[in-house]
Amino acid sequence: MNKIITGADLSEKEKNTIFWASFLSLAAAGVSLAFRIAMGGVYGSELGLTNLQIGQIVGAQFWPVAITMIGFSLVVDKTGYKAPMFAAAALQIVGGLGTFFANSFGMLYLFAVFMGLGHGIVEAVINPVCAAIYPKEKTKWLAILHAAWPAGLISGSLMIFLTKGIFVGWNIHSLWIAIPAIIYAFMLLKSVFPVDERVQAGVPFMDMLKQVGFLTATIACGLLTYEIGNVLPLFTSFNVPGNWFTISMVLGLVMGGAFGFYTKSLGQPIFFLLCLLMLPIATAELGTDSWIQKLMTPVVSGFGIDPIFSIIFSASIMMILRLQAGTILKFGTPVMILCVSGLFSAVGLFWLSSASGLAILIAFIIYALGQTFYWPCILGFTSERYPQGGALTLNTVSALGLLFNGIIGAQVLGVAFDNSIHSQIVEKDPIFAEAASQEKSFLWMKNDAIIPELKDSYINSTSGASAEEQTELNNMYSTADVQAGRDVLRFATVFPGILFIVFGGLVFYFNSIGGYKPINLVEEKKAAKT
Repeated sequence: MNKIITGADLSEKEKNTIFWASFLSLAAAGVSLAFRIAMGGVYGSELGLTNLQIGQIVGAQFWPVAITMIGFSLVVDKTGYKAPMFAAAALQIVGGLGTFFANSFGMLYLFAVFMGLGHGIVEAVINPVCAAIYPKEKTKWLAILHAAWPAGLISGSLMIFLTKGIFVGWNIHSLWIAIPAIIYAFMLLKSVFPVDERVQAGVPFMDMLKQVGFLTATIACGLLTYEIGNVLPLFTSFNVPGNWFTISMVLGLVMGGAFGFYTKSLGQPIFFLLCLLMLPIATAELGTDSWIQKLMTPVVSGFGIDPIFSIIFSASIMMILRLQAGTILKFGTPVMILCVSGLFSAVGLFWLSSASGLAILIAFIIYALGQTFYWPCILGFTSERYPQGGALTLNTVSALGLLFNGIIGAQVLGVAFDNSIHSQIVEKDPIFAEAASQEKSFLWMKNDAIIPELKDSYINSTSGASAEEQTELNNMYSTADVQAGRDVLRFATVFPGILFIVFGGLVFYFNSIGGYKPINLVEEKKAAKT
């Protein structure tokens, strides 16, 4: 019988190697997003993509995470953590190289999916491993680990900015994604990974499944079914029904019901609430980050600042604060910090929607402060309060956040952009709007969007307009696009506002039951024996 390796069995050098290799694996995902943020408008313009399609490509990097993150959470106790990490590195490297050769929406989407699958494996491994290595300071070290995300955004954005004048073409910048993946693969060649707290404490596999239960399984199955169905037409002859969202939710209910019947569990109610809250969390952090360069363009353009520095500045604040998580967590529990974070994000985004001058910098700092601790505090909350769920609960809550962002968060902001632009053009020139519009669908809803190709065709040929009239129409669209950035910032405040209210309620709930207290399974097991 093989000896179980725990975090306590590892030397400090072994812990550091695993931790920093994990850091680089998550940073690779951040570099990939930095590429799509910085280059999305470039390849979107070159390939004639709509804002919704650009959002779909960003979303394709997020929703597949749920497949491998949840799937591998069920098997990593059997396979070990090492082999999955090499599989993740391979997917990330192929994702970067494949994007380099991409020349269509379908190819860009496909290799974004590769990145998402690799990212999911990374999260399935590094979150429980980090908690196993540092069992008494989970939230602190998970926060430091997730400083890798903004670190990837910063390094990726800087590499793109610094080499713009050297390399011509957007696709070559995708190669930066492969660099951290290659490095961490070499770092892990001789590493030995510990088991997670659930395995160490001897909690049965079925008890882990019961923590998720019917409620959370229903959401996960429904959303995955919906997104997989939306992807199939890109590569097969499958036609998505008009009521596909409703069908997906019904299928999710059936699959979730089967899971609930098998486990004989509804799942933990507060854990289910955390999973639902990953929608506003993912939209407030990842969804807004996905569009922040375009959102901030009208705000910072008057200062002669490249909008790419918006994401660099925001990510820098996030990275620095996450690295200092140990100090900050002394002032409050993860629940309290999540409540305050929601307030900061809401105030910052709303202020940004109308700010000017120095107020822009202040509002942006408040926004960045707000989004810093969403993800690590949710992971810390889950790991500290639901350790019986092992890798599954820890990774399911994170997977649903990325799934929500891929399906809704990144795209709902793209739809808001399209709606704002369309409504402004309709008000100013209904004939232009009608000629350049096309009906699009999002979830169960329909919306009209100005299509770049139709717009250009109308302006340059169909309208028969003079040069002055063509310039006027182009300026009209540009003005609408700028104003849309402001409108979407205001619209995005809804999501952190929800977080402020709900987590505020949870603060009162925990105070009513004696306060928020982490659960340590290993210590409880030892106490039970004495």
